[in-house]
Amino acid sequence: MNRVHITVWLLLITGFVAGCSRHDDNAYQGYIEGEYVYLASSQAGTLTQLQVMRGQTVKAGTPLFLLDPVDETAALAQAQQQLAAARSQLADIETGKRVPEVNVNRAQRSQAVANARKASLQLTRDEAQFRAGGISKAQLDDSRANADATAAQVRELTSQVEVARLPGRSQQIAAQQAQVAAAEAVVAQAQWKLDQKRVTAPADGLVYDTLFRAGEWVPAGNPVVQMLPPQNVKVRFFVPQTLVGAMTPGRDVTIQCDGCAADVPAKITYVSNKAEYTPPVIYSNESRAKLVFMIEAHPSVADAAKLHPGQPVTVVRK
Repeated sequence: MNRVHITVWLLLITGFVAGCSRHDDNAYQGYIEGEYVYLASSQAGTLTQLQVMRGQTVKAGTPLFLLDPVDETAALAQAQQQLAAARSQLADIETGKRVPEVNVNRAQRSQAVANARKASLQLTRDEAQFRAGGISKAQLDDSRANADATAAQVRELTSQVEVARLPGRSQQIAAQQAQVAAAEAVVAQAQWKLDQKRVTAPADGLVYDTLFRAGEWVPAGNPVVQMLPPQNVKVRFFVPQTLVGAMTPGRDVTIQCDGCAADVPAKITYVSNKAEYTPPVIYSNESRAKLVFMIEAHPSVADAAKLHPGQPVTVVRK
């Protein structure tokens, strides 16, 4: 049992003892409790900015603290450059060769066409000369071979031009697309880590405490700010087991406290299904051996600021 709960129980003792002389079946002793939100970063780093103070009320989205982001900023820049390189490689594969490279292939094809035309004319003349007996059979065979070779070169260079204009093979494109997707994932991860260095308020609430000072090293996951949203303020009180049946979730109750300008309305949100004995130090002849049930009720968000965790209160059933 922590110090807050010990103090609450001591305060409850006073209430129960006083209640022995003026018992009211509709009034029960209780205390205010807060469910705190501990805000931390998933990344470690030096606390460079603590942008709120203890006791300050903030709105959702208010910057709370900032850890040194130098390493994460550099990692994000590196990931973005790698993504740009992967996208450029993909674009290069998808578009085929550059225009100047295609033009070179076309020029080579034009030269080959000219050579093939020349070889074809030479073959025609040599065939006529062979029939007239002007050249030997070997010379005619050389002309035919040269004509065939130049024609084959034309076909080869024509194919090269067509291939140069085609994008990369589908398997190459798919592989590079996967590289781009992987680089995008790395960028997203680096951006997330950088974003984790700056923590903002998840909801409206009270800055209950700050746990580090600027300049201190904050391990990953260690809370820096302790917040109490108004919807997390509740009252806990105990009723005898003979009356718990009347305490149902949604029922209205009234919270009375010292220093409150007016009673604070609340609604029951939870009724324990487990009975417990009243602590022996506070029992009386009237209450001993009686079982009690713990009940929780929440005030409205607007009224929550009037109440403080650990504060003893009286809860009146309507």
